[in-house]
Amino acid sequence: MKKKLSAAVIGLSMVASMGAGAYAASNLTPIKAYLNSGLSFKVNGKPFQLRDGNGGTLAPITYNNTTYLPIRSVSDALGVAVHVDNKGLIQLGETVDGISIATGFNGDFHTKDPSKTVYDGKDYKEVYLNNSSGTRGASFMLYPKKKYQKLYIQIAAIGKDIKEFAVQDSDTDIELKTTPIAMSDGLVTVEVDIGGSDALYVRAEASDGGSVFIPLTTSYFK
Repeated sequence: MKKKLSAAVIGLSMVASMGAGAYAASNLTPIKAYLNSGLSFKVNGKPFQLRDGNGGTLAPITYNNTTYLPIRSVSDALGVAVHVDNKGLIQLGETVDGISIATGFNGDFHTKDPSKTVYDGKDYKEVYLNNSSGTRGASFMLYPKKKYQKLYIQIAAIGKDIKEFAVQDSDTDIELKTTPIAMSDGLVTVEVDIGGSDALYVRAEASDGGSVFIPLTTSYFK
């Protein structure tokens, strides 16, 4: 049902309130349209207010007996990622090409030290390696900024099993994925649906004597 709803509403929403820079400006055609403030909306039975990227209230536009909704608001309501490139291409859902989480990664235990970036004979060049002592939470932040639908993150437990690996929406505190990672699993890829998420809190519950190994170059948003 949600996919059908997404298709129907997005089909109605292809005129977006979000621009694509100079490219969009050079292809604009003037029209006479009307702001239709008489419409109200519900998503899955709950009232929903159309808003722009800064949180301001928006109204739908009616033109030639067709109503157009801002695509950013619709994507937020349905949890569908929307990404606009500088050529005016709007991508809904997963992007064609994955974007490595190494891009812009900032956090403790981020290393490019060749003595620490190798796992099972392969050098991943850039990794998150939490090899501290004691039972602890190993964590960092990621910022998809609502541009991506999926996160494919690789992780391996070294020395001891990881009791719990979790990815949480930082704004809503909703856990999007929770799973244990055993040493015997090797390097595993965890797929997480992150549509609509602006910031993610990634954590692993590590035991004393165990390390958390996450290759950043082969983990990606899509």
